Amino acid sequence: MLVEAIGTPTPATVRAAADALRDGLVVALPTDTVYGIAALPGVPGATARLFELKGRAADVPLAVLCADADQALGLAERRAVGDEVRRIAERLWPGPLTVVLPRRPGLGYELGRPAHTVGVRCPDHPLIRALAAEVGPIATTSANHHGEATPPTAAGVAATLGAGLALVLDGGPCPGQPSTVVDAAGPGWRLLRSGEIALAAVEAAARP
Repeated sequence: MLVEAIGTPTPATVRAAADALRDGLVVALPTDTVYGIAALPGVPGATARLFELKGRAADVPLAVLCADADQALGLAERRAVGDEVRRIAERLWPGPLTVVLPRRPGLGYELGRPAHTVGVRCPDHPLIRALAAEVGPIATTSANHHGEATPPTAAGVAATLGAGLALVLDGGPCPGQPSTVVDAAGPGWRLLRSGEIALAAVEAAARP
């Protein structure tokens, strides 16, 4: 396990994380909210390692972090990405908002259940966006044991989960709260998890 200091992400840092992810390994990394643990959802068995490391059942699905709105919305069923969703993406991304949408048929990602939706986010963090641009969308969950608090530092993450991590990227303290999660897969907007962005702000962003 390697711990690296990160300011502006360097090509060497992105390459080291990308290589580990492509090998199906789990990487801990900073985000714009809290520290997360990540794997590539298209690599067989990789996300199973995330669930096992976190101690979480597959019926609590993983979110996917993306380089930009086009990459994120490309994972959703095309007819589900209407004007309201695009306005939200334009106005609130990059940022701490995860949007749950119907999944694109044939996507094949192993994210847990239900298998017909996907939670997508474009984070306001240059390392994550650079990494997702290099390897594609990244399945991510908070870097903690299920039900416990997320350590705010890379050292804390390493101490908590280190044995199962191929790489820990140190981006300094991440004392934030997890992203707001909004379900847009059905009629209206349904709040699944409170976060920095209020549901009223999401609804306002959806309006012309």
